[in-house]
Amino acid sequence: RIPRSKKERPPLPYMKQSYSADWSSTPMDLEGFATKPLSEREIIALFEKMMEDMNLNEDKKMPLREKDFDTKKEMVMQYISTASKSGSLKNSRKISPQEFIQDLKSGSMDERLVTCLESLRVSLTSNPVSWVVNFGREGLGLLLDVLERLVETKNQDRLVKRSQHKVIQCLRAFMNNKYGLERILGEERSLLLLAKAIDPKQTNMMTDIVKLLSAMCIVGEENILEKILEAVTAAAEERNVDRFSPIVEGLQDNSVQLQVACMQLINALVTSPDDLDFRLHIRNEFMRSGLKEILPQLQYIKNEALDIQLKVFNEHKEEDMIEFSHRLEDIRSELEYPFEVNDVYNMVWNTVKDTSAEGYFLSILQHLLLIRNDYFIRPQYFKLIEECVSQIVLHRSGTDPDFTYRKRLDINFSHLLGKYHFEKDFVVHQETQALLQKKEERINELETELQAFKSQVREDASVPREGAGPHQFPPPPPPPLPSNGAIPPPPPPPPPPPLLNSLGAPLHFGGAPPPPPLPGLPGIQWSPPSCALPFGMKPKKEFKPEVTMKRLNWSKIRPQEMTESCFWVKAEEDKYENADMLCKLELTFCCQKRGKEEEDFEEKKSIKKRIKELKVLDPKIAQNLSIFLGSFRVPYEEIKIMILEVDETQLSESMIQNLIKHLPEQEQLNALSKFKNEYNNLSEPEQFGVVMSNVKRLRPRLSAILFKLQFEEQVNNIKPDIMAVSAACEEIKKSKSFSKLLELVLLMGNYMNAGSRNAQTFGYNLSSLCKLKDTKSADQKTTLLHFLAEVCEESYQDVLNFVEDFQHLDKASKVSAENLEKSLKHMERQLQQLEKDLQTFPVPEDKHDKFVAKMSISFEKLSRMHENMEKLYQNVMGYYAIDLKKVSVEEFLTDLNNFRMMFMQAVKENMRRREAEEKQRRAKIAKEKAEKEKLERQQKKKRLLEMKTEGEETGVMDSLLEALQSGAAFRDRRKRTPRHTTKSQSNHPAACAESL
Repeated sequence: RIPRSKKERPPLPYMKQSYSADWSSTPMDLEGFATKPLSEREIIALFEKMMEDMNLNEDKKMPLREKDFDTKKEMVMQYISTASKSGSLKNSRKISPQEFIQDLKSGSMDERLVTCLESLRVSLTSNPVSWVVNFGREGLGLLLDVLERLVETKNQDRLVKRSQHKVIQCLRAFMNNKYGLERILGEERSLLLLAKAIDPKQTNMMTDIVKLLSAMCIVGEENILEKILEAVTAAAEERNVDRFSPIVEGLQDNSVQLQVACMQLINALVTSPDDLDFRLHIRNEFMRSGLKEILPQLQYIKNEALDIQLKVFNEHKEEDMIEFSHRLEDIRSELEYPFEVNDVYNMVWNTVKDTSAEGYFLSILQHLLLIRNDYFIRPQYFKLIEECVSQIVLHRSGTDPDFTYRKRLDINFSHLLGKYHFEKDFVVHQETQALLQKKEERINELETELQAFKSQVREDASVPREGAGPHQFPPPPPPPLPSNGAIPPPPPPPPPPPLLNSLGAPLHFGGAPPPPPLPGLPGIQWSPPSCALPFGMKPKKEFKPEVTMKRLNWSKIRPQEMTESCFWVKAEEDKYENADMLCKLELTFCCQKRGKEEEDFEEKKSIKKRIKELKVLDPKIAQNLSIFLGSFRVPYEEIKIMILEVDETQLSESMIQNLIKHLPEQEQLNALSKFKNEYNNLSEPEQFGVVMSNVKRLRPRLSAILFKLQFEEQVNNIKPDIMAVSAACEEIKKSKSFSKLLELVLLMGNYMNAGSRNAQTFGYNLSSLCKLKDTKSADQKTTLLHFLAEVCEESYQDVLNFVEDFQHLDKASKVSAENLEKSLKHMERQLQQLEKDLQTFPVPEDKHDKFVAKMSISFEKLSRMHENMEKLYQNVMGYYAIDLKKVSVEEFLTDLNNFRMMFMQAVKENMRRREAEEKQRRAKIAKEKAEKEKLERQQKKKRLLEMKTEGEETGVMDSLLEALQSGAAFRDRRKRTPRHTTKSQSNHPAACAESL
């Protein structure tokens, strides 16, 4: 918002010194000059004042100044005679500019203001330019202050609107000369106040406002259009409407004059921009605001002035359509404009079909389908999307100028860099390869066993069978299920009964009282009246529920506090009484006595548990173990099965760590195993020890499980580095583009080294690639690296793809080989220890014991992945004949990544150099063309300001409005030259079909 200022701004630089001369500072007594002889100096001064009052520019003044003195004297005497007869001088003496300024400063807002403004309009119209100049120094700012107060007045009554119209008329009269027009265009807030004063309900005032805006739009500098659009946008934001809605609404008025004026402003706004994209943008915005529906109705109005404006609109629309059709050569140029939705879609689809942009277009449509299906929210989504698209496809001259309410558009393109997130697939590939090798080995073993078995069968076929073989063993019977909580001695502890407490012990409840049966209709007794009730009221029934009910906390009103007309006197709640409802109420809101009894039972039971005597464990160990078990609340048998099955979905690292920390020693577990028959009499920690005593090598088993869980974390910590190095090695070895590049460098190097000791080289160290930048050209303007990039761009473009092939090289070059080697060695030692544990582990006796099988698979898988990574790295180093003892993986990958970045930079620098050369060539042509077009625009504006004949130069605004009315202001405003698509234009988002 533009801050208001009560003080007049300093004089603008275009104000001539003659305006402040003595002749114009005070009213001149020209009648006195008519009756006395004049000196040569006085005649020259009056001659200059006469030219100022005639509003002549310097070009018109020069030939008049060259005339002889007698001619000047004759013209001055005629000027004095005309001014004396017209009486304008007499009026100016009666009401001077200072008197109007004082009246405007008074701040009156009643009929006196209307009278003052009407007189001011007459004076601005009838007095010479010198009078307008005297008033404008301070009076223009006061006029704008008055208009601002009137516009911001909350009560917009008839008097306020009338005063606003008078101010607009004064501004129009003030602008009817070059000085006034330049002053208004120089005032920052003038356009905003005019836009705020637009009111379709005030037909006459809006007609004058839109005419003034139209005139300023076609005659102002290039930035005036942006300022007018900014003002219209800011005014619409305060009203919370579309910025062009008031203008389109004016076309719906019955006043033909207002319709003509609105079409003039629309034509001025649409035809002023030089950029086609911006013209289409403004015209489409008008269409969306309702102009599309109104245009057919305006065609039926028989009015010559309106027909002219409609003709201008349609002609410029067709010209823009012709220019637009050159961009879309594969689309019918006869397609009706403005476009329908289906037409636009078909045009866009035809431009992207079978191109690389087709996928992105489909993605855009799919994202549009994800917009929330809400009637009120959906338009807001599309509005935001439209704003983003317009900011992307329209460059500076084509962007909406209302930046004050828009935030900067920040777009994150990081996800478009083409990085393939293949880590998961890579891990699966490595694991699958490891499993495949294992399966192949197993197949070979089975084939060997099968051959041996066949041989054994052939040998045994000749021996008669005498009975069942000694190798046939019946399966061991399953352990018997315990009954009534008893634990037989041979099998492991029994499964928990149906109802267990937190430590797995069975709960035996006594005969808890069953819930009371549903009561019938509660007993009801009449409460004896303590005193007589007023107004014939009867005592309320007394209810006696069978259980204690919760109380409803209300404030009781005594009958003595009621009046005869009170609601409670006539209330009859008895009609809602029924047994079912009261029973339901009783069950729902009874006090929780039964729950309290259960809590008391639990409390007594827990006290009984706590006083159980420890048999084996130390009290402190038992307490810590009890706290640990209480945090999990899992039956002990389930914990045992989780450990036996190595169930990683339920076993966590913290659980295993705490279990190892609080687990009793093996001697204590062996001692507890002897108390199996006394299981129910043991404390909770010792019951847990009895259950876990059957697990063989429990502590080593838990340590191995903890290692397995932590091993995944260790692998995840170094997995990105391992995968980055592995992937980079694969990319380097498989990249055909990189191989061609190395061959090209080998050719250039042997050619350049001809005759030296480095000639006829069969290969070179890859670290030499970084030295290409050090080889300068003869003129020191380029390097061998830039030359190589240019050759690849011109003749071997597929070589450039090696930069994209090395997707993981940058990350791999940052891997520390030393830290990676230490981590791998540490993991290797742990794996070797695990392997020893697995080899010495006893044969499982429990069907749930899957520890050996799972850990063996995990160990083999990780070992294979480690071996594959080392083999891959060694193969790459050997492939390029790199000595592993002299060059580390870190050095190798860093050198290669540095060359990759240097090559990319060289390609960019070559491109910038070519663009700079092309830009210089185009800039020279564009400069000549721009200077020519600028001169033509200046001449056009000058012709608009000088449309009246010589000697009558005070009707500038009248001339502009006449040019708008006749359509002359819109003729040949731009040269319509068909656009031929060039390479430079095709890269511009607004010049290609994809940017529609």
